[in-house]
Parts: sequence; C-alpha cells; structure tokens
Amino acid sequence: MLLLKLAARDLLALDARRRMVPHLAARWKHFLTTDASLSERSAWAESLVQLAKDLVAAGRGNVEMVVECAATLDEADRVGAPRLIDVVLVGRHPASSGLSVQLVELKRWSTVTRVERATAELVSVPGMGEKKHPALQLREYYEAFTGSRGPLHGLDFECGGFAYLHNATDASVLPLVGVDAPTGAYARVYTNDRRAQLLSDLERSFAADGADSAAEILLRSMGLRNTPLLDAMIRSSGEDTVFTLRGRQKEVADQILETAAKVLPDPARPALLPDERRVVFLVTGGAGTGKSAIGLQLKAELEADGRTVNYASGSRAFNGALQEHVGYGDREFKETFTYFSNYVAPPEPPLDVLICDEAHRLREKSTNRFLKAKDQGTKPQVEELLDASRLTVFFLDEGQSVRPHDVGSATLVEDAAERYGAQLVRFRLWEQFRCGGSDSYIRWVRGALGVSGAEPELWTPDGLMHVEVVDTPEELERIIRSEAEAGASARMVAGYCWPWTKPLGDEKRLELDVRIGGWHRPWNAYSDSFCEDKTVPPSKIWSVHENGLGQIGCVYTAQGLEWDWCGVIMGEDMVRRGDRWVFRRGKERKDEEAGVKRVAAPGSFDPKVKPRSVDDDEFARLVRHAYHVLMTRASRATVLYSTDEETRAHLKKLVGDVRIDGLRPTWENLPEQARQPHLPRPAKGSGRRRKRGKNAARPGEMFLF
Repeated sequence: MLLLKLAARDLLALDARRRMVPHLAARWKHFLTTDASLSERSAWAESLVQLAKDLVAAGRGNVEMVVECAATLDEADRVGAPRLIDVVLVGRHPASSGLSVQLVELKRWSTVTRVERATAELVSVPGMGEKKHPALQLREYYEAFTGSRGPLHGLDFECGGFAYLHNATDASVLPLVGVDAPTGAYARVYTNDRRAQLLSDLERSFAADGADSAAEILLRSMGLRNTPLLDAMIRSSGEDTVFTLRGRQKEVADQILETAAKVLPDPARPALLPDERRVVFLVTGGAGTGKSAIGLQLKAELEADGRTVNYASGSRAFNGALQEHVGYGDREFKETFTYFSNYVAPPEPPLDVLICDEAHRLREKSTNRFLKAKDQGTKPQVEELLDASRLTVFFLDEGQSVRPHDVGSATLVEDAAERYGAQLVRFRLWEQFRCGGSDSYIRWVRGALGVSGAEPELWTPDGLMHVEVVDTPEELERIIRSEAEAGASARMVAGYCWPWTKPLGDEKRLELDVRIGGWHRPWNAYSDSFCEDKTVPPSKIWSVHENGLGQIGCVYTAQGLEWDWCGVIMGEDMVRRGDRWVFRRGKERKDEEAGVKRVAAPGSFDPKVKPRSVDDDEFARLVRHAYHVLMTRASRATVLYSTDEETRAHLKKLVGDVRIDGLRPTWENLPEQARQPHLPRPAKGSGRRRKRGKNAARPGEMFLF
C-alpha cells in the first residue's frame, strides 16, 4: 500500500494545482475504507509540502517521496491497524551510488513535555495528550521495513529515519532533542531551528540524480512493477516458480495446494487413501489482481508434484498467446492449455485439477457450429468442467463479461457446486498488480466509463500510471510506434466499431477496415495463420509478435494481456452527450468497388453484441465492459482517442490539464531498471521443458503479474 509516489518537485507542482490532498484522501478511503481526518489532511497540506520544499532547497528535488507507505509487504493481512510510514524518501546514495532510503515521521507538534523521562515510550503533547515517542515509533517501522517481510529485504541499501517537527523549536520540544533523547539510525529529530542541518543531511543522504532508478528498485520489491506474464513464463521455462505471490495471492495458492494434498491421491504413496470429497475453489477479483498469476503458479507447483493439471480459459487471445508464444514447439506444454468447450466428454481418467481462468466467459452449453452434433454439449458447461476433475478452481471477474452469452458468475459456480455436493471455498482478491499497481487509475477508468454506477472523477498523476488524450489517430499511432521502436511493448486497440474483413486473396491481404478520416488501418488478422505473404502474424500471437504493431486489436484479442503502452481508440458505440453516455449500434453498407463492407451509420459492429436480440441495457453494459478491458491493458501508460469530438472533450476534462515534467513514462524517460523489453518466443523444438522434482534447484523468482 502507498498513496502517492512523486519526486519532491512534482509533488509541489501537484499541490500548486490543488490536486494533492484530494488525491491522497481518495486513496486513503480506498485502502482504509474510512475518510481521512481533518488532522490527516492538514498534515499532508502543511508538513508534507514543507518536506518537499526542503528537498528542493537542498538541491534534491529529484528524490522520490512515497507517501503513507505500508511498513511490510503483507501489512494488510496483519492483525491490528496497518503501520503506515508518513513518507519514505528514496534516492541514490552519493557515496555508494546504491539505494538510499529515509523513513520520515511528520509531526506538527509545537510543544512537547516530559512523561517520566525523555526516553519513555510516551511524551506529552499539549492539547493532544500522551503520544508515542516518535523515535520509538520510527524504530518499529525501521525494523519492519528492513526486516524479512519489508520491501528492503534482499536489497543493498543505506537506510535511516528521522522525525520532522517544522513548527517547533529546539527549546519547545527539548525532551525529543536533549542529550538523553534516544539515539540510532532512525532517531534523528529536526525542528525549525535545525532546518539548515536537515538540508545538509539530505545532501549527504541523497545524490542529485538517479532517484527514479532507485525508486524503480523499491517499487519492484514492493510488487508494484512486475514482469509481464508471458515474459515470466518464458524465463521460467515452464519448469518451476513462475511468480512471487504476495499477501492474499499467496494465501489463496497455499490453501489450494494444501487442499490438493488432502483430497488427491499421492503419486509417491498410492496405498494411502485420500479424502474423497470434491472441492471447488471460487476466486473473484478485478482486472490485474493476480488471478492468472496464481493459476499459472498453481499449475507449475501441482505438475511438479506429479498431478495431472489442465489450464482452461474462455479467452482465445490469452490461451493462444500462451500456446503459440510461450509454448512454441512444445506440444506437451500446449496441450495442457485448453478451452472450456474441450470437456464435452470428460477425460478418462479424470484430471486431478482443472484451473478455469476467466470463468466469466463460461457459456450455458458447449455448442459450436463447427462441431458435429454428437460433439455438442448437452449439459451446462460449468458441470462439464466439474466432471473433468476432482478439484476445480474458478477465477472470475464479472466486470469483464463482454458477450451476451457469457453466463459465468459467482452464483452460477455456487449453485453448480451445491448440486454436486462439493465443498465450496471462496476467496476475493483486491490488491492491484496491473496498471503499474495504480488503484487510482483503475478507479478513474471505472468512473470515466460509469462501470457499476461509479462516478467520474478527475485524474491525478500518482507516479505509477500515466494517461493522456490525443486529438488524432495519427498522434496516437505516432506515440505507440515511437515507444515500441524504442524498446517498450506497445499496441493499438479499438472498440469494435468497424466491419472486420477476413483476409483477401491467395496472399491473405488485410483490408484497411478501421477508417478515421484519411487514416486507415487493418484489424489484426482474422486468421490462425500468417497473412500478407507471411509477414502479418495470426491473431493468436498478434499481441506479442513484432509485426503486430501495424494492426488494431479489439477486446477479444486483447483480453487477459498487457503492454507497457496501450493506445485505445473509442469509436461511436459509446459517445458522451451532455452528462450521460449514449450507446449506438452501427449499420453497414457494401462498398461495391472494393467488394467489402463499410460503415453506413457509426456504432457497434460486434456481431455478438449489436443484434436487437440484445436489449439496450445489456448492450450498454457490454460496451462499457469492453472499454474497461481495453483501458486496463497498459502497465505504464494509456493513450486515449475518441472519434467523437464531444467525447474527446469530455475525456480531456477528466484527465485534466496537469502537466508534470518527468512523469510521462516514455522509454527515454524510464530509468534503466525499468526498461524490460519483451522476450522473443523460444526456438521451435528446443526441448526446454521438463518436469522437475520437488527438491530440484529453483530458478530466479519472477515478480507477480
């Protein structure tokens, strides 16, 4: 947990625009579910700003200020109130050039008197009563922050701490600064009298540059900067630990692994009879809360134990990327990634474990116009999945349902488990690990789109995620291409607002379907094979192939995936009129000369969503959800463009006019530690994958997706 991460100079710029305190208050309520007190708000407005001014005065305006930072990585799961450090200052040490960190307690006290003796746990503050000695408070935070569960664990660092009472004089708080005051790396106290000493010490603690790189190291350790899922899978070679799960994610995985050990036969000791009860796990959580990371980690761990495990999904783009990019040339690996519709006939013998990701994509039945009648499903699809294994895990986010025939819901799984007499275990995930770990951005997207009735709010830069609105599709493409060519991962996506032509001719030419004025681009290939003389990738690997940059993806080819930068084109299926959103169904016409379909009336062209059989409320819900998926694909920056002028103006108003230097996460602006290009897919037939034993050496751990 943290409320804000900005360089001191950027925090002052945000405060000058009167955006800092409202942002911190909103984040406070999001994490702690209570309103920030007037005292807390006043402390941010006064003490926090004063500390930032002092950093700038010391020539250290580059130092990153992490505001209200949790003392440990699993602080939210700790019994009692969370320990929040007022400010963690992060930069590069001028002598060692390594990570330099200072923990800061900000106090607006002007007077302090003794309680028994100066080193007592409590001091007396007139008008506020007895308070914990700030040095002792910092000692607890210091030990937690640098301990085994703290974000500095395993890093090389210089760390200290101090209390700052900018309203006080030495004489007025003598018990805190006298000769018998506590000592230690975390026990320094600065008053207004000692401001010159503070500036000098800040210069000695932090270099004049490199703070962004240092902050990146800390954010990675906190799990807020993560290895993209496909890259983590490639680096792990599919053999062992793929992700480092944290907090609630680890709790979920451990519970499932423990249950599997109880209810499944032990391959090493077949004579032992397992518990025969059937168990169903239902794990719910929004986009980016780590559902896929948990599922893929479970698959690796269970397979290492000799279990038979399949990983099923309703997302063709997600499964295709895993099969064709991560598992290229590895048939055994690819065959363990399946679709919900693959279980009309249950496997014999049943699987030990079936992991069902994106279970909101479940259908009523496994029917397909390409299947023979005998291969069509006759029972609810959820029951086919339960029949396929002894232990079933469902990962579900009802907010990502984007088709009218998607019936996956918590109630559906709960009712099916009850019919099967299965023990149902529920978990809910809430920590955000996509979009730079920025809960603020997720909340902003939901408000901007009106998802689940959320109210729109102004975007406030938080140092974790970036958003901007452009005026033309040419500008959007220029940004996305420049970042991709520099080394970032980047793609363009759009609402399904233009016809989608299948590849034409023997050369499989892509029609330029997405047409905005004189700017014309193709959708990604409507094909399972390479197109345009084998230069354009099939849809399965469009998201990761180097030649996929020139095409436009949609919700069906982007869902479940992520890039550093994502350019999102909003079409006229969702336009702003006054104080509300208006939703439109498009109409097409035949272009006789080109022999393809074009837009006659703008709106949705999604063949599953736009038919009149889908009522207006459901149509609006599905369109909102589609844009919610598209706008949460980026890990660093989202670039928005709407083909509708009034909608563009509305988006610009929500993003606001805040311009803070250095926060735009271009590849050029990123510190070296943050530049992580996508890995190429493995060579075909490399024979990389092999099952490992429980005691085999583990490769380096990857951070949570």
